[in-house]
Amino acid sequence: MEFNELYQEIILDHYRSPRNNCSEQEASAGNCVKHENPLCGDELLLSVQLDSKGGWIEKICFAGHGCSISQASASMMTEAVQGLDRRQALALVERVREMMRGAEPDEELGDVEALQGVSKFPVRIKCALLAWMALKDALDGGNGNYQTETIHEQGRS
Repeated sequence: MEFNELYQEIILDHYRSPRNNCSEQEASAGNCVKHENPLCGDELLLSVQLDSKGGWIEKICFAGHGCSISQASASMMTEAVQGLDRRQALALVERVREMMRGAEPDEELGDVEALQGVSKFPVRIKCALLAWMALKDALDGGNGNYQTETIHEQGRS
């Protein structure tokens, strides 16, 4: 199996069998944020529950709908950050954002590395980052409503 084919299979696997997917009612519990990508209609409701001391992610789940990239990315994100502390999770968000800007992924990303190919398609970057930006918003205590960022690098918008 070719390298790109393997990555495509990982993305499809997370899309078809999303990890930590929950109902909208379940996602509304805890620290909940809703993010949308108005360009393609992707919507994500993310629930993040920190431990009693607020130090690490005890439970995380998402609900929503959208393209295979946004849903697979949400699944990968929830797996990658489960059990991390707030600081580690925010650092991971930044590593993924940098990867979407063309930086080489580090080996610790696991399945998330499969999203690297998305960086070649600027309009799809917003899909891939939707869940990650929702996580950042949830951990930073944002207002809970967010539209995906626009990336202004190398002509991307």
